[in-house]
Formats: sequence, structure tokens, C-alpha cells
Amino acid sequence: MADRRVVVTGLGSVTPLGNTSEESWKNCLAGVSGIAPITRFDAAGMKTQIAGELKGFDAGLYLDKKELKKMDRFIHYAVAAARMALDDAGYAVAEAEADRVGCSIGAGLGGLPEIEDQHKVLLESGARRVSPFFIPSVIVNLAPGYVSILTGAKGPNLSLVTACATGAHSIGEAGHIIRRGDADVMIAGGVESTITPLAIGGFNAMRALSTRNDDPTRASRPFDKDRDGFVMGEGGAVLLLEELSHARARGAKVYAELLGYGATADAYHITAPDPQGDGAARCMAMALRSAGVSADRVDYINAHGTSTPFNDFYETLAIKRIFGDHAKKLWVSSTKSMTGHLLGAAGSVEAGFSLLALRDQVVPPTINYDTPDPDCDLDYVPNQAREGKIDVVLSNSFGFGGTNASLLFRRFEG
Repeated sequence: MADRRVVVTGLGSVTPLGNTSEESWKNCLAGVSGIAPITRFDAAGMKTQIAGELKGFDAGLYLDKKELKKMDRFIHYAVAAARMALDDAGYAVAEAEADRVGCSIGAGLGGLPEIEDQHKVLLESGARRVSPFFIPSVIVNLAPGYVSILTGAKGPNLSLVTACATGAHSIGEAGHIIRRGDADVMIAGGVESTITPLAIGGFNAMRALSTRNDDPTRASRPFDKDRDGFVMGEGGAVLLLEELSHARARGAKVYAELLGYGATADAYHITAPDPQGDGAARCMAMALRSAGVSADRVDYINAHGTSTPFNDFYETLAIKRIFGDHAKKLWVSSTKSMTGHLLGAAGSVEAGFSLLALRDQVVPPTINYDTPDPDCDLDYVPNQAREGKIDVVLSNSFGFGGTNASLLFRRFEG
């Protein structure tokens, strides 16, 4: 098992920055914001009226019209991202090895749009008018369920639900499944689509969202002194993970090696991070330890960086605690400044950006970084992408309930 190395050979994503991984990455490096006024419903009465919606996404490119009606949008995103990842990897599931191919795709809130829509049907028209597809359209594990049905993957099939750490945990646990020999290939990631009245209203009640409605593209501003909350986004990303010898046998291209993974709990509060950054620090330390990589080998951290006052400060504390003097030499950026916070999809989308940073040897920026916060004093790659030598990248994701995940990728060395 110690010799079973895990590499990433495919990537697919849909984000507020684009409907493919390459389109999203191009706009990310250019510092483009995907935040705009909400169009999915009338948000005029909301404190927050902005979000990172997908633009021009056509689920019909990936699903039959009859199937589309049976699924909530988060499942559409899962199928689209998975198909793109498989195509990118040049891989199709063969019947002879179908039971060695699994799916690990999660979501934070699942089918909230369909829940709201069908509840309205129930109240206005009665129970007999509720869709027979309602239940399977909203259950989180129907995302990997549909992906397995459509691809023929018969191996381990699961969904993790760990709030905003979902995407990262899904990838990390998929890596463990391959390492322990239960699969050779895993289709892994996170998806989310919860830009709805109830979700926006709920997060507003918690005072978690930015209310910078008059300036949407500048609302998400991680680590900036004037940050006032996160901006909700939607989308998803799926990675194709393979055991190294399996990838080599078919001559696959390799983005990077998934070398380390950390998973911890704050055991502190349902929504607030530990004020010393303890859980996040232990999570990064675990990822480094599992990879056998010293802290000074890390070049770039794709931060959780939500644009909330507490998260950005405590994540900075945690980074300094683990990396010591090397923290000042790290490049740390938050791509949420452009995509908004994709909740259960955040970790997988940001893992994808981390892989592309390794591939292209360029770090994406933290946009809207205008006023330095003295409590956040690292190099956040402000406003412009930066080229440089990148061998090891850490991607952080932290969620409500104090759940934490860190993924460590290394440039593939053969």
C-alpha cells in the first residue's frame, strides 16, 4: 500500500468564471470577477443581492433532456464536471475494470433549489402535485450515483457532506481509497448550487454575507481590511485520480501527485473558527506529515480565504504557526476573491486551480486587495497573477462545525 501513489490525470469544472476548466483558469489569472447581481430570483428585498452564478451553462451538452428534469442543478454540475474530467484524462470506464473505478462527489447543501420549488408546489397545489423525482433529485449522493450510472463506474460510491470542506475531503478520501487498494481510479470532487431565497436569507440572518450590492465585482475581498463577508457562488469541479502504475500503463498525462491530505476538527464552535487557528494548523501539519514534506518545501497556498473577518485572520495565524519564518516567503492567495464561495464545491474548484498553478508555474491573484489588514500580514499575491517556480502547493478548505481539510499536491516527478 505504501507504494500505491496517487496522481491526477483529469480535471473538469464549471464556475462563475467559466464553463470549462481552461476558461475559468484564464479568467482567474486575468483577475476577472464572476460576481454580479442575482438573476435566478428577485433579490430586491434581500440584504445581499449579489452572487457568483454560472453564466451560459448548458446542461443539455451533458445530459438527455428527459434526464435533466429528474435532477437538481447540483447534479447537472456533477455530471458535466465528471464528463469533462474523463475527457480531459482520455479515459473511459471499461467493463473489465469497472469495479475498480469509483466516485466520491459531495455537496454541502444538496438540492435546496428543488426543495424550495417543490415545497411551493405542495403548499399551492397539494401533495399529489409533488414531483415523483423530488426525493432522488435532492439527495446529495445522487451526484456520484448519476455519474456512476452514466459512466459505468462500479467501485466505491460515496458522498461526503462537510460544509465548505466537502470538495477537499471528497478528493482526500478518494486518494485514501486508491492507496489502500480498494480502487485504481476515482472520480472525485464537490458541487453546489444553492443561490436561492432561503439560502441567501439564511446566511444573511447569520450576517455572513457581504452586502456590497452597489459594487459586486469588488465585494469578495479576502484578507483586505474592508472585507465584510463572503459572496455565495455555485459550480463544481471533479478530478480524475489514478494509481500511478495504472496511469502509466495507459500513457496518461499527469497534472500532479496527490501527496498529502489532512483532516481535523476544531471542536470549538458551530460556525466560528478556533480563535488560535488550532484546527487549521493541525490540518496543514497533518497534510505535510502524511506527504513526508517539510514546511519549507511548500511554495504556494491556495487559502480558504473567505473574505470574512474571522476566517482570514485565523487562517493567517494558522499558516504562521505551521510555517514559521517560511510563512513570509510563501505565496498565499484566495481565488474566492473572483469565484465567490462555492460552499461544498469550493475545495475541489480550488484544488483544480492549484493543479493548474503547478502546470503553468503561475500563482493566481487575490483581487480587491486594496487596504492591508495589519492582522493579515502575509504575501497574498495582490491583484495580479505572479509567475515563479512552484513545486509544492497546499490547498485549504474549512467548514462550519469546525471541520478542516488540506490537500498537498506536488509537481509530478515521474
